[in-house]
Amino acid sequence: MIEELLKATIETLYMTFFSTLIAFMAGLPLGILLYLLSKKKDHASKIIYTFFDFIINIFRSIPFIILIILLIPLTKLIAGTIIGANSAIVSLSIAAIPFMARLCENSFNSLSHEMLDTASSMGMTTWQLITKVLIPESLPEIISNTTILIINLITYTAIAGAVGAGGLGAMAINYGYQRFRADILLYTVSILVIITQLVQFAGTLLSKRLRR
Repeated sequence: MIEELLKATIETLYMTFFSTLIAFMAGLPLGILLYLLSKKKDHASKIIYTFFDFIINIFRSIPFIILIILLIPLTKLIAGTIIGANSAIVSLSIAAIPFMARLCENSFNSLSHEMLDTASSMGMTTWQLITKVLIPESLPEIISNTTILIINLITYTAIAGAVGAGGLGAMAINYGYQRFRADILLYTVSILVIITQLVQFAGTLLSKRLRR
């Protein structure tokens, strides 16, 4: 059981890491795009923003277990299979990208108007605004939001385990629930709690240091 628990823990960390990486790399640019579009006054920008906003709201409204089922054809196309950790990363990433984008947009919206007005009066280009104002000033908040994202993904990996993704969720169901092993359930839950607490501690510590 120790070997199985170690393997399941590694699978959970593997799924969480790569889905977080993909969600961050795609969600941050999407959040920047949403923020910039929301600040523009022309009709085309409003239409584009409304479209992306609608799509993000739809994906955020679908329960993850249902989203996994809906994404089976896409998962099989990308990963070549619908079971295992690699297949779960597809669903996890697609579920996390809209969530990360919305969190980033909210982080940018929390910046003071005086700071943004100053940047505008200095004649900054859009790229300079992004790299010198939006991201640096929002970085502590982005780190906090990424921490929230990781914790959500850890929960999602447990759900994905119910449909063959592997990890601690699959072990809790296959060994703990189906075989009536309360000790296995306790071990898997304890490991998930420990991972979550470590992520929360590290994220909070890093965010506080950046704010200083």
